[in-house]
Amino acid sequence: MAGNSNLGAAKDAKNDEFYTQLTDIEKELRHYRKHFKDKTVLCNCDDPFESNFFKYFVLNFKRLGLKKLIATCYATSPIMGQQLSLFDVVGGDEDKKGKPYKAVVTKVYDVTGDGGVDMFDVAELFKQGENELVELDGDGDFRSRECMGLLEEADIVVTNPPFSLFRQYVSTLVDFKKDFVIIGPDKGRKYKETFPLIRDNKMWLGATNPKRFYVPDSYQSDSVKVGDDGRRYMQMGNICWYTNLDIKKRHEELILFQRYAHEKYPSYTNFDGIDVAHVSDIPCDYAGAMGVPINFLDSYNPEQFEIIGLGEGDLAKEIGITRNKRGRTDLEVCDDGNYRRPFARIVIRNKHPEQPKEVQQ
Repeated sequence: MAGNSNLGAAKDAKNDEFYTQLTDIEKELRHYRKHFKDKTVLCNCDDPFESNFFKYFVLNFKRLGLKKLIATCYATSPIMGQQLSLFDVVGGDEDKKGKPYKAVVTKVYDVTGDGGVDMFDVAELFKQGENELVELDGDGDFRSRECMGLLEEADIVVTNPPFSLFRQYVSTLVDFKKDFVIIGPDKGRKYKETFPLIRDNKMWLGATNPKRFYVPDSYQSDSVKVGDDGRRYMQMGNICWYTNLDIKKRHEELILFQRYAHEKYPSYTNFDGIDVAHVSDIPCDYAGAMGVPINFLDSYNPEQFEIIGLGEGDLAKEIGITRNKRGRTDLEVCDDGNYRRPFARIVIRNKHPEQPKEVQQ
């Protein structure tokens, strides 16, 4: 629960300067390597000298076969742990410090001659003008016309957007028909703007779940800890990767070993379906509608299951869920005369149920 409260306090307050760990990015993006070849990647919520997204892509530019990498941000900041500012890299007037800018990378190689490629090589390529690092005309907001132009140019968007703007951010990506791999809140699965995308197989969960995020020195909270590297971080619960790029995990079959029995699976009072308390309890031989926990989406295989809808709120009305005893359109069961609302449910159907045991030949 502590992780959930940390997430709410940080993101709902619109204090969105939380930096994803490089290890979490590496763990997730290794599942998408084939998608990046000859593509333009946009990180449009990322200071190149602070964001580990930019660092991952620029240091793996050749290995991934990228065509171009673009990053935009609001303000300058040091290269990760090196105390080398953008102002030091490109020079210029003092009043340009703190200005929003964009970085465009089309080549990465060993400039310093030390036998490898690191962020100092990247900085030197900017300084030499072989890659582009320029001040933006506007404020760097991903919703600005200038940044929308960069979005049009991109093939794939990869970033950790402000959670306070998650709905609008996803809607923008969909409107521009862009591929994406982004981080968002767990509760984003149930937003009325995003759940239909999941239901219609236009967006799904990624392969892993990031847990630890770096925070700036300016962020004060009793939940902030200091790691072995001296950096301040917070443990965040219930955070997901969202994507519309196909990954192997999405096609792994969920093994079902339970069988349906009416005494084990209560029926809903306001919808034609049964309640399944745990994903591991999904019966292998039930052909009708089932309400399952939200974390079912971690195991969702579109070849195995159909997502019918959401079991609560306005979206529940779309699938015929009527008002319960409390007058709400939330799924409801009755146990020995006691009416109760289960935890949040997604309504699904097994596309290939086994025959019930009593009718098997």
